[in-house]
Amino acid sequence: MTGTEKDIGGWFVDGKGVSESLSGLSIREETADTESFEDQERRRSKKTTTLPDSDPGGLPGGNEIGIYALGLQEIVDISSKTEALRPYIDPQPAKKWKTAVAEALPPDYVLVAEQQLIGLYILIYASETIAPTISHVSTTSVGTGLMGYMGNKGAVTARLVLGETTRMVFVNCHLTAGNEKGNLERRNWDASQILSRTKFDPMVEVGGPTQDFGEGIGDEDFAFWFGDLNYRLEDIPGEDVRRLLMLHTRDEYGKDADSKKKINRQLAKPESPTFKRNHEAANLVLDEDQFSTSTTLNSPSQPSIASSATLPEADLPDPFSDPASLQTTLSSLLKHDQLHSQMRKRLAFHDGWREGQIDFLPTYKYDAGSIGVFDSSEKQRGPSWCDRVLYRTRQDRLDYVEKVRQEELAKKRDDEIKLQGIVDAVQEDSILFDYDPDNDGAEDSNNATADNPQTVMTREGYEDRIRLDHYTSHQRVLSSDHKPLDAFFTLDYDTVDPELKAKIQQEVARELDKAENDGRPGVTIVVDQHRDSDSTKNDPLSPNFQGVNFDDVKYDHAKVRNITIANTGRVPATVGFVDRSVDAGQTGEVAPSWLKIAFDRPRDKTNHKTGAVDEYTLQPGDAASVELTLHVTDLDRVRRLSDGEESLEDVLVLRIYNGRDYFLPLRANWLQSAFGRSIDKLVRIPEGGVRRLQHQKPGGSSHGPGSTESHRQHIKDHFVGGHGSSSPGSAGDTDDAVKWSAPREIFRLTEAIEELIERSLAEWDMIRAANNDDSAPWERNAGWPFAGWVTETAKRGILELGVREALDTNTPFAELFPAESSSIEKLEALASTLLRFLHCLPDGIIPAATLWPHLDAVLTFIEKSKPPTPLDEQRILVLDTLSVSPPHSVSFTFITFMLSRVASEVAPVVLQPPMPLVRRGTATSFDEMGLDAVVAGKEQEGGGRGEEVRKSRERRREVEERFAEIFARAMVRVPGELGGKKRREADGRARKGVVEFLRGEEGG
Repeated sequence: MTGTEKDIGGWFVDGKGVSESLSGLSIREETADTESFEDQERRRSKKTTTLPDSDPGGLPGGNEIGIYALGLQEIVDISSKTEALRPYIDPQPAKKWKTAVAEALPPDYVLVAEQQLIGLYILIYASETIAPTISHVSTTSVGTGLMGYMGNKGAVTARLVLGETTRMVFVNCHLTAGNEKGNLERRNWDASQILSRTKFDPMVEVGGPTQDFGEGIGDEDFAFWFGDLNYRLEDIPGEDVRRLLMLHTRDEYGKDADSKKKINRQLAKPESPTFKRNHEAANLVLDEDQFSTSTTLNSPSQPSIASSATLPEADLPDPFSDPASLQTTLSSLLKHDQLHSQMRKRLAFHDGWREGQIDFLPTYKYDAGSIGVFDSSEKQRGPSWCDRVLYRTRQDRLDYVEKVRQEELAKKRDDEIKLQGIVDAVQEDSILFDYDPDNDGAEDSNNATADNPQTVMTREGYEDRIRLDHYTSHQRVLSSDHKPLDAFFTLDYDTVDPELKAKIQQEVARELDKAENDGRPGVTIVVDQHRDSDSTKNDPLSPNFQGVNFDDVKYDHAKVRNITIANTGRVPATVGFVDRSVDAGQTGEVAPSWLKIAFDRPRDKTNHKTGAVDEYTLQPGDAASVELTLHVTDLDRVRRLSDGEESLEDVLVLRIYNGRDYFLPLRANWLQSAFGRSIDKLVRIPEGGVRRLQHQKPGGSSHGPGSTESHRQHIKDHFVGGHGSSSPGSAGDTDDAVKWSAPREIFRLTEAIEELIERSLAEWDMIRAANNDDSAPWERNAGWPFAGWVTETAKRGILELGVREALDTNTPFAELFPAESSSIEKLEALASTLLRFLHCLPDGIIPAATLWPHLDAVLTFIEKSKPPTPLDEQRILVLDTLSVSPPHSVSFTFITFMLSRVASEVAPVVLQPPMPLVRRGTATSFDEMGLDAVVAGKEQEGGGRGEEVRKSRERRREVEERFAEIFARAMVRVPGELGGKKRREADGRARKGVVEFLRGEEGG
């Protein structure tokens, strides 16, 4: 009803509005200033509180209460079909009530739970000292209204755990109304549905077990069920109840009070035929055993809780002994209470639920705005205790379960006795069992009063104690046709000390870990912290890096590190590296492709899992050495590393079967390399070598002006007769500008080969020929020094590493060659490095996509020309074709010039001396002489010299062809889509294109 929230603070928090005269209790000092009934009703307004003025409040309240639980019903009009069938919950009415409660509570009280279902609303607040100890809060609702599921009837429920030891459940319900038999059965059904369908969220313990399913009502230690249960008085006319009660409430008003006049008008009506009989029954003096109204039917060991309110003084008449007292009337009416009847019959709330003693007027139904005027409307509903507070402990429920079990066993025994015919045999001995009606039928008087609280063993094994201190209604609240009621409980419970709990948990965890680890395999991994003497990186994090650090890593230079895996446990340990987690696009193998793993022992013959990786079993005290080799040879990876698109970092996972996994980080510092870069990037590398680009990304291609060293300009003049030169780049060029007309690496290698070839030949003649060694390597293989190497492979690999390092750091080759290296060994290392460098160029010297189509067309033209194109013109056509890309053209020139120079050293042509002219006819030129003259000239030489010339020329052509074959593959990128005959023809033209640049004047 409108304005009811104005009273919430007064009765719920401050304990006001209790009428001692209508409750039979004396809970506070009499106060003459308290407003009278008639004055209070006359002043009543919907805009302010309806509670009496100057009411000091006699019940506990304010900061005395640790937990406030409030249940409200009909905060919206549930009689409206619109509200009852609304598909969503309107939160606005709940906000109004929550605001009113929050304003009435003392400061620092915390809202710990709330739940709304249409007109049902539950609020739970806790004090600032208790709120932090509350956990596992869960709320839910069950609708039992229209169609059995709508929310106009049902319950809202909250579960919480207090102090990590005590489970508490609060149920606020509104059951089916009405006084017909079907209504009673539906109320019982509503209650059973609430019990069976209420489920809370599973409890989740941090670091502990998690429930698979949520708990329900019955799994708690303490449950409190309150609300409008709507149970009525049965077997007595409602008009008789109204008359009986208004005979008492009338005397509380002054003679001129409007309410008293209204009551008198009601009492002036003719009495019903049954009223006299009921009135006489109400005025009977009841025995002490008869007037107790506490409900303890289902908990024999711990029956109901009587109110602990102070009883009248000894010299005052006992209200229960006074036939005319209100308490005598209430006791006679409670015998007709449907709830007590259903509990006795085990139809509802029979499994351990209990209620405090009722010594207050029925809470329903009053004229709104009155203290003691029962429903004077046309319906004149009979008064009833519709609003109730029930509660149950875990012990109550266990006692009921045990009682049912004992009854079933007794029934079973009785059935067995009857089947055996013993009943007939003992008839003459009177009865089977002794039965004392005074003792066997009496309820246990061990009530949980203030002097005798009930002890409960909680689900977690703690002893809690609970007592009911007060259970009463607030008769002087005028804003509703129901009178609100409340119950006050004192709960003594154990609470967990969070700090002590955490400490104990840590100690237990350590002990468990220790016990578990003692029975599980365990290893210790020792990582080789070797640091290379030639490391160039000053990494301040390296000393703190707890993994395998390979330091500086270069292209095609294997780095080795070792780790030791020692079994430090008490049982055998089976270890093995397993597939590691990788990012998208990576393979989930045991190790990255650039790393190889090798144990110092054979692997186990059987694995824990079929098809698994290699496993190795170590006995206690045994240790295995594992060699990790990092070797980068894949050119695509080299390019990505040099461009900063990839890094040499990863993690190995070492699995100890039935033990833990160890994660072993890997890291290495990649040193920039010229290998794998394109010519367009190489010509942009500044003075000082590619290492100056560490952590930089060279740009793409552009064909700006370039330069080359002036002392090599004669190379181009030698082939094409002075085909222009380019000026050196200015000192102010940016890092991305073209710095060289051709890669310095090509220039340095070709220059060094030219310098060493003559020295190598001379060295061979002086040392090996003098010792009658085998024939010279260039005689055994026409491709030497670019094939047919005589240096041992391992030694040549070391020298090649020095050559690559010299190129990348712009260091003179001589500084990186061992002093004992011979000229031939150095030459072969330089030659093999040059070939590898050319093969590593992504597009070669002549790219397939840009230069080859044009060059192929020129070579095809030369091949088909009739008469043959002169050699100089062939060279000019080729160089003109390549001139569109100066860096590629100059690189081609460097290489072919060097090859021509080497060919002339390893296969010199013997020159024929001048021959005297033998005239035949009038011919005076060599062309006019004809073959006969040549033959005659050779004959004059004696024949031997001419054969030597022929053989030297054949040898020279063999070397040139072999060089062209080797370098055509290294320099020219023929389109990959060509195959079969077309591919062979293209390769042949490429060789011819190269060989034409190797023929000197001697070679013809």
